[in-house]
Amino acid sequence: MILLVNACVKKNSRTKRIADKLIEKLSKKTSEEILEVKLENISFPKTDEKFLAYRDDCIARGDFSDVYFNLAKTFAKADTIVIAAPYYDLSFPASLKQYVEHINVLGITFEYTDEGYPKSLCNAHKLYYVTTAGGCFVPEEFGYGYIKTLAQNFYGIQDCEKIQAVGLDVVGADVESIVNGCIYNI
Repeated sequence: MILLVNACVKKNSRTKRIADKLIEKLSKKTSEEILEVKLENISFPKTDEKFLAYRDDCIARGDFSDVYFNLAKTFAKADTIVIAAPYYDLSFPASLKQYVEHINVLGITFEYTDEGYPKSLCNAHKLYYVTTAGGCFVPEEFGYGYIKTLAQNFYGIQDCEKIQAVGLDVVGADVESIVNGCIYNI
């Protein structure tokens, strides 16, 4: 299964447009099911003490039957993951951070080794991170770098690729040319 984690909210999102072309290309190579998780449609539970106690209790008992755990289960089952996240304030949309917090479930997406290091329970072999930015200052460590580190160290996805189009809001930028160039190079 190809999992599209969509953190785009604008109707004509440039990031989503690029991600859709990537999905189209990937789907031509395989007959895998494509599943989209549209983050703006998810009402994440409030992460308060009561919720964490409930979640920790479920994890301790190994009881992942609550629908809450379905996002983590889907992530763990995916063969390929595409994250579409526009570049916001040196990072990505808050909904993507919430998603990560809720899929990072001990016993579903990872476990710890006897030495205390995370060990993947995920199937994915490849993660694509698609992003766009209005400017050209896009330090890797804040957005993609965070996702890449999680993917490699918790989820066992060593093959991570960033696909980006930048400078889209710079005065005089040929937005269509920049976006189409990014799509062409996928």
